[in-house]
Amino acid sequence: MITPASHELPDLVRQLHAAGTPWLPAGTGSRLGWGPPVRHTDTVLSVARLNRLLDHASGDFTVTVEAGLPLRELQEALRARNQWLAVDWPWGTGANGEGAGSVGGLVARGLGGGLRQRYLGVRDQVIGIGLLRADGVAAHAGGRVVKNVAGYDLMRLFTGSWGALGLITELTLRTFPLPPQRRGLLVQGPLEGLERLRQWLLRSSLTPELIDWWSSALAEQAGAEAQPSLLLALASVSSEALDDQLVTLRAQADSHALKGLPLDPERLEALRVLGLGGQQPQPVSGADESLWLLRPGVLPSHTAALLADRSVAGLPLALGAGSGLGYAWSAAAALPAYRVEALRRRCQELGGQLTVLQQPSDSTVPAWEDAPAVAMIQAVKRQFDPRQQLARGRLPGVRAA
Repeated sequence: MITPASHELPDLVRQLHAAGTPWLPAGTGSRLGWGPPVRHTDTVLSVARLNRLLDHASGDFTVTVEAGLPLRELQEALRARNQWLAVDWPWGTGANGEGAGSVGGLVARGLGGGLRQRYLGVRDQVIGIGLLRADGVAAHAGGRVVKNVAGYDLMRLFTGSWGALGLITELTLRTFPLPPQRRGLLVQGPLEGLERLRQWLLRSSLTPELIDWWSSALAEQAGAEAQPSLLLALASVSSEALDDQLVTLRAQADSHALKGLPLDPERLEALRVLGLGGQQPQPVSGADESLWLLRPGVLPSHTAALLADRSVAGLPLALGAGSGLGYAWSAAAALPAYRVEALRRRCQELGGQLTVLQQPSDSTVPAWEDAPAVAMIQAVKRQFDPRQQLARGRLPGVRAA
């Protein structure tokens, strides 16, 4: 892994381009093993030394950072001003953001969690971007204010691009006031009652920070009963408002013969970390060859059907009730590859897809299948990287050959 200084970076990228050398863009390298293996590439170019917080316009609720800034450090700096970046920690992050990786890596993967229920996804937080093209030419889009129309919308294009289009060097993101009050509820019971509660929540005037489905296996890991569950997180400036919301939620749960376990802020945060694999060992770089890590996604109206399917039996699974996106994981010995393929087929039947982020070294399950817009994706790739130097074999929505 090469970690050049900021002033060295453009010349280095131009040299790689002139030589036709394949290379892989990286942040801190904490999750390089996720997704398809990169083919014929020995050069990893990291922006770990581009790690400054450039500007925090707290009155405008925006922050501009270099892409190599650790996400944990950014959240700590924002917390000192009673603000935060409203995104989930990446899967496998420990308590207090340990091992979260860089801000640029978070955007390049584009994988959000349950907080998108209230705050939308990672791409919705990006309002400006700086990058280096494959030929070393610098480009910028967006700006440093929330309401801007400057340039092409490269922010959404590069969010979730997995390094296949260019190297992200700088980001401007929107921030939010840090909620002074947080509490939650873990609701358990039959799937039918939980589904009725989910539907009521999405139609109600309540605005939980997250509404996450939990499988029986994940609930058991949390020390609760081994039953399907809904994890609800509430945030407000007022303790009295939270009390009123919790009373309403518990009454609604009771009406569906469900049991609600109140959660104080510390317990709620511990469960959020657990739901993002925070108790799983995360390698410093590369993939954990003893672990399956899956990214299922289905239509939100079919999330209960996925929880009921035998393909997820025994799997820790956290799934956004409003987005239909989440994570499932398992030790390799407990999950044969044919069950992963069965889960992928079931997700497709339910209007979604399955991404394999990590898998055992002896498995060859494709990380993702061809998207319906595969021809368009490949055309965009040719425009940004005509020599096909960047992240070979790792183009989202295009199945690696």
